[in-house]
Amino acid sequence: MSNVLKKSCPIPISNEVLTIERLSSLGEGVANHRQHAVFVEGGLPGDKVVAQLSLRGKIWRGLLLEVLSPGPARRTSPCPLSESCGGCDWLHLNEEAQRDAKRLISESTLQHIGGIAPGSYQFPAVILSPQSLAYRRRAAFHWTPQGLAFYARGSHADAAVDRCIALLPRLQSLPEQLNPWLSPIGRELKTVHLLGEGEQASVALFLKKEGKPKQALIRQLESLCAALKLQGAVIVPSTGKGRVILRNPIIETHHPFLNGVPLYLRPDAFAQANAEGNSLLVSAALKSLAPTQDDRVLELHSGNGNFTFPIASACKEVLGIESSPLSLDLANRSARQGKVENVRFVLGEVESVLKGLVAERARFDLLLLDPPRAGTPGLASSLSRLSVTRLVYVSCDIASLARDARSFSASGYRLEKIQLVDMFPQTHHSEVVASFTQN
Repeated sequence: MSNVLKKSCPIPISNEVLTIERLSSLGEGVANHRQHAVFVEGGLPGDKVVAQLSLRGKIWRGLLLEVLSPGPARRTSPCPLSESCGGCDWLHLNEEAQRDAKRLISESTLQHIGGIAPGSYQFPAVILSPQSLAYRRRAAFHWTPQGLAFYARGSHADAAVDRCIALLPRLQSLPEQLNPWLSPIGRELKTVHLLGEGEQASVALFLKKEGKPKQALIRQLESLCAALKLQGAVIVPSTGKGRVILRNPIIETHHPFLNGVPLYLRPDAFAQANAEGNSLLVSAALKSLAPTQDDRVLELHSGNGNFTFPIASACKEVLGIESSPLSLDLANRSARQGKVENVRFVLGEVESVLKGLVAERARFDLLLLDPPRAGTPGLASSLSRLSVTRLVYVSCDIASLARDARSFSASGYRLEKIQLVDMFPQTHHSEVVASFTQN
């Protein structure tokens, strides 16, 4: 067997009885077997399980075959699809244990990757999502011969989904309703994104091919929108250009910190999945940033203005940097509609714009960033040159935050507080608001 095959394919070893001791940062159960850590998808602390051991490179994994005795936090999943669907990986773990695990994972990751000792920073109680189910306003499916699907637990196999109880009520049965309409054009589809807010719903179809969509597809989608009473739809070719807009796919939303400024969402653009949780996240970020009317604020990865406009209401001015033209168009629309005059947006990659700001000797008092999962390597070297005294980092990936925190520390910025917001109940994911101050 080639080395490539050995690295890419798990090699079955044996079936073993294991006791799950803890949860990994990716939500898997972790057991110890002959001085090796074994990662068991679906295992929970305290579980005694039978697992088929295999080796992928140097990583030991266990395929869960049977739970001999359940751990204290194990429960019956409320979702009939949870054994196959990989969308919500902690449905079988009670909510209190989920929050405790997220806190422990955050502390451990900051210590082992970021070199930041527990107790050296504030870590207040976890902010809870108002809803533990039926909270998601966004979802991304892919097309299969069986209809719309998520990926299966622990793999890229298909898990067909007719109804999803994690979604808002307006969206829960939409996959089943969409399937017969999308079936004739299924071979052209790459992914299908749903977006909802209250009784509004819109959809985006991402195609496998580039170029202008066929008229037959456009007509099919127009009929779909009318029949299912959708707000609108977007067709996105593989190049990302030539989008076709049907009806009005934009959904207008508000949260308490927007001070009357509308926020616009589209199904083909990023938005936080938990609307109620998002209001709590914005509140936590604003509290940590603590802007005053004299402060100039730099915001990186500003998106559609989710954080921008609440910050702008409390400071002198905000400069937002965003690489997505679509997100920036939505943000500018909000600024015009809300008559916000102390915000300016720049379209560009964050790293390039930062270099330009440093070269111009621009100065900012505060910085807020909400980067993609990979984090922002290279940011630390620019902080002191921009005169930033405090930065707030909103992260959906604690490992990336920990790596960046290590570089911030080396540049003279101390982690002051971590605020965990449980934005994604029933999963191992969460949002973390980290605040750093200059030494």
